[in-house]
Amino acid sequence: MELLNIKREVERLSNILAKAEGCLDVRELSARIEYLNQLISQSTFWDNSATFYQILQEIEHLNATKKQYQRSHVILDEIEAALELLESYANEELLLEAQTNLTQLQQELETLEIQQLLSDPHDQKGAFLAITAEVGSIDAQSWAAMLLHLYHRWAVNHNHKVYLVQESAGDLGGFKHATLEIIGRYAYGWLKSEQGTHARIERISPVDGNGKRHTCLASVEVSPILDESIDFDIPEKHLEITLPRHRGNVNRPETWAQVFHIPTGISVFCKEERSQMQNKEKALAILKSKLFAMPTAGYAYALAQNVQQVDEIQPRLIKSLSSKLIREYILHPYTKVKDLRTNVETPATTEVLDGKIDLFIKAYLQQLNHTTSVSKEALDNFK
Repeated sequence: MELLNIKREVERLSNILAKAEGCLDVRELSARIEYLNQLISQSTFWDNSATFYQILQEIEHLNATKKQYQRSHVILDEIEAALELLESYANEELLLEAQTNLTQLQQELETLEIQQLLSDPHDQKGAFLAITAEVGSIDAQSWAAMLLHLYHRWAVNHNHKVYLVQESAGDLGGFKHATLEIIGRYAYGWLKSEQGTHARIERISPVDGNGKRHTCLASVEVSPILDESIDFDIPEKHLEITLPRHRGNVNRPETWAQVFHIPTGISVFCKEERSQMQNKEKALAILKSKLFAMPTAGYAYALAQNVQQVDEIQPRLIKSLSSKLIREYILHPYTKVKDLRTNVETPATTEVLDGKIDLFIKAYLQQLNHTTSVSKEALDNFK
């Protein structure tokens, strides 16, 4: 029976892989890689820095996609070869190997399915992920620390590099605010669905379902890590940059930097880098990322549309996407995590808090992708 179940799952995964390849057209992908490589070989290729950077990025992406499909085929072939042998004679070691490969193939194709839902050109970028605790709540600061662990584990599980680039410690532990820099392909595309307010809920009375609830909130904001292909400048008159006046102890000089954006009221404080210059550059990079990812009322949008009256943009026009409640994590007296947008839920709170959130990400991307009539608000809220 176990062998039969493996066969059925292999057949299902084989169909998924064939369908994915049909949508992608692998032959067209290989032709595109060959064409771009021919462009690189031309002597004039390096004359335009903006163009060559975009082409190099595209080649890297196409090669990674091709290798991903090739790897899936290799795993599938190994499973099918093992199944043929297992039909002739029982072998526990070979069965275990087939099961291990099957799990890996399931993960590979899960990743491919989600990536097919990410069509925005910026989805492939890394991400800045900022977590902010509810103002004045010590419990919310503890909750923010739990979310920080969640997203750190998610990044590690997806083989991304992750760094804490900004933090403001809480009053009694936890965080008031923290920002992660997550470097890896599709980090932004996956994590942008996490933008919103996350609620931790614990009921005071374990016997009364209508009893009081203790709720603490933390907001998550996600923006793409920009590269040379995204080029816009922030006018100096819109910036207020604060650096430490005194270096303090010569053995441990203060190196923090704070950047305040006057039109929108966004403030970024960095102290995790080694030098003051590095902290200033990181703060500016985070600010640019936030501005770029704003809805259409935002500053970067105005610049992209060549709007001349950028000075007239007011903070009240900047719609916060992180204020909308998107997910509840019920921890007592029972356990359940429920996404309020898709109604997907699971009782496995321990696994979710350890970074296993792909079921929520996939469900939301599928819901967004299958919407036939998308309102302007939806488009503004999900770049």
